[in-house]
Amino acid sequence: MDIKQTIKRQHLQDIEGQSARISSMMATIREVMLRPKDAKNAPVFGATQLATACEVDKSKITYRMNRGDLPEGKMRGNRREWTMEEALPWIREFRREQLRPEDAAAVTITVANFKGGVAKTTTAVTLAQGLAMRGHRVLVLDLDPQGSATTLFGVLPDAEVDAEHTAMKLFSGEEPDLTYAIRNTYWPGIDLVCAAPLLFGAEFALPARQTHDPGFEFWKVLDRGLDNARETHDVIIIDTPPALSYVTINALMAADGVLLPLPPSALDFASSAQFWDLFSDLCNQLVRSRGEDKIFEFIDVLLSRVEANDTASSVVRGWVLEGYGDKVLPIEIPKTAVAATASAEFGTVYDVARGSVSAKTLSRARDAYDRMCQLIEQQIQAVWALQQEQ
Repeated sequence: MDIKQTIKRQHLQDIEGQSARISSMMATIREVMLRPKDAKNAPVFGATQLATACEVDKSKITYRMNRGDLPEGKMRGNRREWTMEEALPWIREFRREQLRPEDAAAVTITVANFKGGVAKTTTAVTLAQGLAMRGHRVLVLDLDPQGSATTLFGVLPDAEVDAEHTAMKLFSGEEPDLTYAIRNTYWPGIDLVCAAPLLFGAEFALPARQTHDPGFEFWKVLDRGLDNARETHDVIIIDTPPALSYVTINALMAADGVLLPLPPSALDFASSAQFWDLFSDLCNQLVRSRGEDKIFEFIDVLLSRVEANDTASSVVRGWVLEGYGDKVLPIEIPKTAVAATASAEFGTVYDVARGSVSAKTLSRARDAYDRMCQLIEQQIQAVWALQQEQ
């Protein structure tokens, strides 16, 4: 039987009702997915995983246990396990030469793309988790009013986030720096500044401040507001909204490095061209016209959501490599069922418990992210080396 699609006229009150209905559903879904007893637990480490994280042979873990100066973990059956919190002292001990020098400041990385659906938030949170597992103290700054990164950390933007938990008070001028908004997360080694829909107010607050004070530089508010955090953390990762907003401009101007997730599709490639075109124009208007400059220590393009058997993507991959050259990281993030399942459960591949899927499947999903974190950590270390030379 032929089914014809008819119009369904909608009034504003119909749209309001739909909004309330979906919001109610989303609250229920999040409550189920984010129940503390069921989800949002940092990983545990067996001796083999701990040795891998410490980048040493397993025998060194056994040998060091005899000294009794690092957490011993707990025996579960015939296996010794360490929580993330217990593992961090081990990781920081064995990787101390690769961590932030005392006289260096945190490296700020802004993850940005004007287009949604490119795995921007997943990339930001997974990078934070991967760097934390390498012993770094990470601050995640969620600047997307949708609060997707906030949700991935088990915090409900609509119900549990007020202005004092976000960057809003910094942007409005009520607070001079972001220290007031920093909170712990379920993942040891990662702190969070949340986001919520109220953060849309920054798009009005910043230009209003500029109007009232012509000498006010709205694009430097976040950069200055992160000064204290740069002393207490090793890496600051900023997740931005998918638009060139006042907030995104602040995030880019505060960054030492930029990470652009880019799926190999024609539309995403075209959108990335617009990103750099608009950003270049803004830099000329805001910075170079004042005789100043803005230097990024690195700009990375990360091929994300790559489907191995998609022949069309191989053509676009060639465009990306030709257009961005050595900015393209030598790793691709594949589109996997494990990542999709983790996302549906408000998590990342690092949140997937060992044993819940086959070890081979999980390893394949994590390997690309491990390599991404390794490559970006190398750049972070290079920035610290430059800081020490200056």
